[in-house]
Amino acid sequence: MDADDLLDRLSALALPGAAADLALPAALDDETLDVPVLVEAGLRMADVPNALLLPAGRPLRVAIAATFTAEAVAPLLRVLLLRAGIAPELYVCPFGQAEAQLADPGSDLAAFGPDVTLLLLHDEALLPDDRDPATLRAALGERLAALRRAVDGFAGRTRGSVLLHTVPLSRPEQRAVISFRDRAALGRIWRELNCELLELGERPGPVHVVDLESLLTDHPGGLRDERLHRFASMAWSAGVELLYAREAATFCRAVAGLSRKVLVLDLDGTLWGGVVGDDGLTGIDLGPLYPGNAYVEVQRRVKDLRRQGVLLAVSSKNEPEIVDRVFGEHPGMLVRAEDFVARATGWQPKSDQLRHLAGSLGLGLDSFVFADDSRFECAQVRHALPEVAVVHLRGDPAGHVRGLLDPDHFAVLATTEADRDRTGLYRARYDREREAESFTSAEEYLRSLGLRVTVREADDYMVPRLVQLASRTNQFAMVKGAHSEAETGAFARSADRVLLGFEVADRFGAEGVVGGVWISRRPGHWLIENFVMSCRVFSRGVEHAVLQSVIDRALADGAARLDARLVPSSRNRPGAAFYPSAGFAPAAGDRLTLPLVPRPDLRPDWIDLDEESARA
Repeated sequence: MDADDLLDRLSALALPGAAADLALPAALDDETLDVPVLVEAGLRMADVPNALLLPAGRPLRVAIAATFTAEAVAPLLRVLLLRAGIAPELYVCPFGQAEAQLADPGSDLAAFGPDVTLLLLHDEALLPDDRDPATLRAALGERLAALRRAVDGFAGRTRGSVLLHTVPLSRPEQRAVISFRDRAALGRIWRELNCELLELGERPGPVHVVDLESLLTDHPGGLRDERLHRFASMAWSAGVELLYAREAATFCRAVAGLSRKVLVLDLDGTLWGGVVGDDGLTGIDLGPLYPGNAYVEVQRRVKDLRRQGVLLAVSSKNEPEIVDRVFGEHPGMLVRAEDFVARATGWQPKSDQLRHLAGSLGLGLDSFVFADDSRFECAQVRHALPEVAVVHLRGDPAGHVRGLLDPDHFAVLATTEADRDRTGLYRARYDREREAESFTSAEEYLRSLGLRVTVREADDYMVPRLVQLASRTNQFAMVKGAHSEAETGAFARSADRVLLGFEVADRFGAEGVVGGVWISRRPGHWLIENFVMSCRVFSRGVEHAVLQSVIDRALADGAARLDARLVPSSRNRPGAAFYPSAGFAPAAGDRLTLPLVPRPDLRPDWIDLDEESARA
């Protein structure tokens, strides 16, 4: 689309009575749009209600606090978040007030209540006036300690996440030191500062750090325009602002639970060079020499993703038998059949194969990424399944790894033990689905599974998994985004609250921690603030068994009724149907209520329920 036409359409949406233009987000994803056009689009979007562009977008409140003028970051971020399916509300701290607003509990920043706070730093905000190497380390340490206090204090008072970054040292600061020895000393001191910043992101909690200094190694332009820096206190060039905005949008996507979960790979021209049906098993490119080594590197990176919890699947127009031979016999293959949760091989359209995979895994297509070297196949999937993220691995195979990884579709706030076991968990689910077809009734099949549900109070090791589930689960989440990492940790530690996690196992294996319940103890009753469960254990009665555990704990605590919060959305219909099915009746506002006398009996008799004692 012509850039002028796109901007005109955005301007038209700001007029009174404008009709929605739902095709605009896709148009904004055009790779030909340059930075000035994206900035102008973001500025015009500020006057457009999100409902006219993305009525079903995930709401997210994002604050930007910078130690320098970063006027283009907000409009760039607005465009990138919209493209990611997020309907943002943005707040930009006034110039020069970033740290003060972080430290003040009564600031406008605190009143905004951000889900994400982006803290942008530049070197001059950290450097003392006296750059003497003899005193520089101590001065930087004091400056960083003050920054840490402000950030930790803010994070402790709010429910959102905070994103910092490592700080590049500008060229004038480096070149002002003429001795190579002193330059080495300056470089080491500055890297120590950045290492301390990175350590902030390694701690459990809501503070995270992106390594901006490393990202700039491939950036073709300079860190800043010196004239604009002196004239308008702009510490980053336009290219760096876009680079940062992309990283910040990826972080926001992870906070909003919109990270992708499944990588579906083509085979010919993607995992190996050539067409195995034509070239034969020994004729495909896969080995230590170019171009075969480029495909080996793709497989190495794909295997890395699998180890971190990304599910791998195959969509290929090939005969299943010859694919089995490649996976089982070719010595150059790094990935093997057991690395994939499911495979769709045959001659159906790729979009049909993806639908089949989604159904088999019980996952939405909006959690899928499809990678293929064929322009035709990419276009076909993009047209038929717009919710799938499509990666076209075009051109030289040496660039395929970067093409696959650069979009950062799978970025999450943290990985857990459950993530590392995810392939095995979903392979077991796939086996369950196939076996279920041999039973005459659903109940007969469920009884055959030997289901065991374990409910226990969350400890420090379980909290990160529950935070992840609350962030990423859409279909069975009663109040989406209700509790941040800090709030979830507080639930686990509070005597007036109960945080339960639950695990599921059957004869196919253990599913791990698949859900959690956030509960507040109230006089005479308990309130379920949120109930979250992974979709991979749907349709087994697990949620009713867990609710039985909550009921029995509440009765033991002297509660006469159980209340629950429910905020229905277009995405949580399966969860929203659960409370009424368990006997809850509507109450005031977003509450439902269930009397506990007489004691409700909800546990399905095909489930064994194990419980740990409630905290006294």
